[in-house]
Amino acid sequence: MKANTTTVWCRRASPLGTMRLVARGGALVGAYFDGQKYDAREGDGWREAPGDAVLREAGRQFDEYFAGKRARFDFALEPVGTEFQQRVWRAIAGVPAGETTSYGEIARRLGCPSSVRAVGAAIGRNPLIVVVPCHRIVGAGGALAGYAGGLERKRALLALEQR
Repeated sequence: MKANTTTVWCRRASPLGTMRLVARGGALVGAYFDGQKYDAREGDGWREAPGDAVLREAGRQFDEYFAGKRARFDFALEPVGTEFQQRVWRAIAGVPAGETTSYGEIARRLGCPSSVRAVGAAIGRNPLIVVVPCHRIVGAGGALAGYAGGLERKRALLALEQR
């Protein structure tokens, strides 16, 4: 994270409810559904800026995603988290649209198969909902489990990607 950099944000409508997009230093640092767990808290240096170029581009790409015209996002990302969280988020970013994998498989990919709960906690703290596709991570046997944005949204996102 760059010091003394203003954090800008805007609200954006989506088919799954209002989202808040957050950018800093030319990169998206957060994408949250209203009401989701672990939403970023505004602080000093935050300002609402719906005209910001990063936020406009992110919004355009979200619109394309929800319209079924985009499977991957290609704007700069800079999520803030611990080293372990960053590793987990990179691992889930590699799960292709239309596919799912389990929390256990992510833990195995990271070389720590006994850390399924820690992986789940890191996934729950993902600040870039949808962009870093934590909705593609399911429980053992494919059961829908845990999603900071709510299980109904998780179901809807998976259904959108199956089309």
